[in-house]
Amino acid sequence: MTNWLYRIGRGSAGRRWLVVFGWVLLLATLAITNRAVGGQPVDSLEVPGVESQQAVDLLRQRFPERAGATAMVVFHTQTTTIDSRSAADAVSATVADLQTLPHVISVTDPLTTPGAIAPDRSTAVAALQYDRSTADLGHAALDALVASGTTAERAGVQVEFGGELPTVLKKESTGPAEAIGVVAALVILFVTFRTVASMALPLLTAATGLLAGLSAVGLLSGLIEVPTVAPRLGTMIGLGVGIDYALFVLSRHRDNLASGMPIDESIGRTNATAGKAVVIAGATVVVAILGLQFAGIPFVAALGYSAAIVVTFAVVVAITLLPALLALVGERVLPRSWRASHRPVVEQAAPTGEGPTATRWVRWASWVTHRPWRSAIAATAVLLIAAVPLIDMQLGQADAGTQPADTTQRRAYDLLAAGYGAGFNGPLLLVVDLGRSPDLQVVTLIREAVATDPGIGFVSPPTTNSAQDTVVLTAVPTTEPQARATSELVHRLRGNTLPSAVGDSGAKVLVGGPTASFIDQSDRIAERLPRFISAVVAMSFLLLMIVFRSILVPLKAALLNLLSIGAAYGVVVAVFQWGWGRSLIGLDEAVPIASFVPMMMFAILFGLSMDYEVFILSRIREEHLAGRSNNDSVVTGLGATAKVITAAALIMVSVFVGFVMSPDPIVKMMGIGLATAVAIDATVVRMVLLPATMALVGEPNWWLPRWLDRVLPHLDVEG
Repeated sequence: MTNWLYRIGRGSAGRRWLVVFGWVLLLATLAITNRAVGGQPVDSLEVPGVESQQAVDLLRQRFPERAGATAMVVFHTQTTTIDSRSAADAVSATVADLQTLPHVISVTDPLTTPGAIAPDRSTAVAALQYDRSTADLGHAALDALVASGTTAERAGVQVEFGGELPTVLKKESTGPAEAIGVVAALVILFVTFRTVASMALPLLTAATGLLAGLSAVGLLSGLIEVPTVAPRLGTMIGLGVGIDYALFVLSRHRDNLASGMPIDESIGRTNATAGKAVVIAGATVVVAILGLQFAGIPFVAALGYSAAIVVTFAVVVAITLLPALLALVGERVLPRSWRASHRPVVEQAAPTGEGPTATRWVRWASWVTHRPWRSAIAATAVLLIAAVPLIDMQLGQADAGTQPADTTQRRAYDLLAAGYGAGFNGPLLLVVDLGRSPDLQVVTLIREAVATDPGIGFVSPPTTNSAQDTVVLTAVPTTEPQARATSELVHRLRGNTLPSAVGDSGAKVLVGGPTASFIDQSDRIAERLPRFISAVVAMSFLLLMIVFRSILVPLKAALLNLLSIGAAYGVVVAVFQWGWGRSLIGLDEAVPIASFVPMMMFAILFGLSMDYEVFILSRIREEHLAGRSNNDSVVTGLGATAKVITAAALIMVSVFVGFVMSPDPIVKMMGIGLATAVAIDATVVRMVLLPATMALVGEPNWWLPRWLDRVLPHLDVEG
């Protein structure tokens, strides 16, 4: 790989304009192709094998008119009752329009349906049933639905849209997230490198990789169902890793130039060393993210595919386009003072932290390695305290009640909760399979048993299919969809209430609907998360053992990664679930942790922490192989890499924090979680725990049994 990357670097530098033109052409081709044949992101609730999905599959087979998407149109008046003459005429006209919408097979009339008008008579709701799923209907169905409310709105009736279709197909709003991250990155890069070229190149290459990656994700949306959050998540990750990878390459290139190496040779060697580290780090991120497919949930796997595509383009850009751009700007990546005097700008730090050439990072590393117990205990205590809220983590899904107050989904949610109760926004669908010997009497027993549960507010009359072998009932909980009590209710119905009501009749009851589907997603991920984490940690241990020819170094790295990610999980729980400081990030109420967020965070953060781990440890090992003692190697290695690690982490944190401005609580959650984890990993872990534990262990850090050394393949990260 080293020779291959060296040739790519020299070739890109020698044919710089051809490479730049090639990337421009590729970007244009991807964008045009995506516009022509690419798909639109859409959220799918399918989770193969769980009970809620079995309910959907049974309805598709026997009761197709109840298997499609649903929606609710909420009518509200403030100055009169909803059934007054003027309001009633407007509502009736809107219902008539709703009945003509494509793929709508039934609409309840709120003026004649029992219970459709709220007790205070200011609110009414019409329920729509579609003949297709939300993924099949797409955003055109939502646009047509929203347009149907014009008649009632002109008559002074407030019309809002809620339920499954509007919530799942909500349009993702953009905010200042990208701009905040880019501005912060510009400032940090200029302070770090003090040249315009060095400031602009990482952002230019990151933007190129991101645009190419997002266009490819759009093409993927034409083949599989990609969640709506995928482009925002891809932007967050793409900007972060794209700038980081370019920063590592640029930093090594500047060091080579400052030592007097010719430009083209420096580019080739930089690609063979720092570029190789980027390839390995990026490949590690991609492999970890692709591991999300083992969650067994299609939309989680699609998130992994999308993120992996963006990271792959970031790596390819860093080893092809960046070398060409470095050749174009030449020595302008170095400060003007160096170009004027042609003096090296990088001074060698004294390994022990003594003397005038010692940098503050060398002095810090020296302080930590001379007080390893104190440093390790303090840092570990900080991480454990931050991780305490993790014990109370509740996996779930943020409902429409957490959406911004200016969205129709949120307004519909609030009106329904105020008029009918919090649970009206998350009804449960009870699908009864009567089997080969239909006995409709058991349906009465089921309805009575469910209605007596204290968590149920209302159970609808049964609806039977034409074959008389499948019955559907709707049960409305007393608690909101995201509440822990609602999850406990679903488990109680499945485990005790429904089996007791069915007895030995041969009937089978499946609890379905969007709320039950979200609960099943959470349960599936909670079940598989420990195995996923174990697999990722094992992979990281094996990779680091191959790279650094040691057992203790990768073992410590795995433990430190678990500590830092556990602390990040704890902060996410404290902010979103416990509500600490939620008003500062624009949340009106506490929300459960979205079921896929911990798994997604772990996959991404594992790869990002590996970037810093490889970057620091490779330099420490290089010093140790050169003959320095263990402690001197740690001090010198940390002193030489800390500046770049700090700048990279600051940029990554700035990018992630910028996404906290997004109105989507899921994006906020990922932004807070990733920013916290990177900040902890680059400070407490890499700058305190890593040198402290390396100093405590001493020379055994680099011990590897001879028989294992012969068996393991050799992988030289630094080339």
